[in-house]
Amino acid sequence: MRYEAPETLKSAVTLLAKEKGLAFVLAGGTDLLVKMKGGFLEPDLVVDIKRIKGVFDIAKSATGFRIGAAVPGVQLGENAALVKAWPGVVEGANLIGSKQVQGRCTMVGNLCNGSPAADGVPALIAANAKVVISGPKGKRTIPVEQVPVSPGRISLKKGEIIEAILLPKRPANSSDAYLRFIPRTEMDIAVVSAAVNLTLDGKGTVKDARVVLGAVAPTIIVVPAAAKALIGSKLDAAALEKLAAACAAACKPIDDKRGTIEFRTKVAGVLARRAAEIAYKRAGGK
Repeated sequence: MRYEAPETLKSAVTLLAKEKGLAFVLAGGTDLLVKMKGGFLEPDLVVDIKRIKGVFDIAKSATGFRIGAAVPGVQLGENAALVKAWPGVVEGANLIGSKQVQGRCTMVGNLCNGSPAADGVPALIAANAKVVISGPKGKRTIPVEQVPVSPGRISLKKGEIIEAILLPKRPANSSDAYLRFIPRTEMDIAVVSAAVNLTLDGKGTVKDARVVLGAVAPTIIVVPAAAKALIGSKLDAAALEKLAAACAAACKPIDDKRGTIEFRTKVAGVLARRAAEIAYKRAGGK
C-alpha cells in the first residue's frame, strides 16, 4: 500500500486519477482505518488530504457557509454562527460516533460512505446543501442528495474528490432539526431518522419546507408530499397528521435485526412530526 499526503487538491486528484488499483481518500479516517484494520479493505493507495489548504476551514459569507472536507464534527459544534444558522445540520453531524470520534470524523466522509443511515446527511439534504467536487476535468457543484446512489455507492467518478460542503444563507424566520431512533442511548447507527427544514412568513405560517428521511430506503430520501402537508399551516394537528402519513407512504425499508418494516414505517412519521415541531419553534413559531 502507498500512502501519499499531497499539499494541493490538484495533486490529490492526479494521484487518485492515475491509480490503477483501489484508491481511498483519508480525511478523518474513522471509517477507513477501521475497515483496513478489520481486513475489510486493502487499498493500493491512500491519499491523505489533511495537508491541503482550506480543508479545515469553516467560512461564512454573504451566500452562506463553506465547510472544508476535513472539518471534524467537534469543530462544527464549536462554530457559534453555524450552530445558530443550521442547528439541525450540526445536530446530525454531532451524533456521529463518540466524543473521541468527533475529534476526527467529517461530514464529507459520512456522506461518501453512501449509507442510507448516515446521521450527517439528512439535515444537509433538507438544507439544500451542495458539494464542490474537484476532478480531472475541473470542478463541479451538485446537490448533496445526488452523491449517494445506493448502499455503499456514490456518484463520484474516478479521480474526483469532494473539497467542500456549501450551506445556503439562512432565510429569516427559518430553522431546522434532526432526530433519529437508535436502540441504545448513544454511539449507534440510526434505525430511522428525519430532518425538517422550515421557513415561516413572519406570522407563524409555514411558507417553505423540506422533509428528509434516513434509513427507510436504499438512499436517504426527500419527501415532497410531507413538505406540502406543512406549507400553508401553522403546524396544526391536521397538518402534522398529513406529514406523518406522507412520510409513512414514502418509506421503502427492509426487515433486519435492528428494526422491522412496520416499525421503521411507523417511526418515520413520528420522528418527522417531532422534528417539524422543533424546527417550527426554532424558527419563531408558537
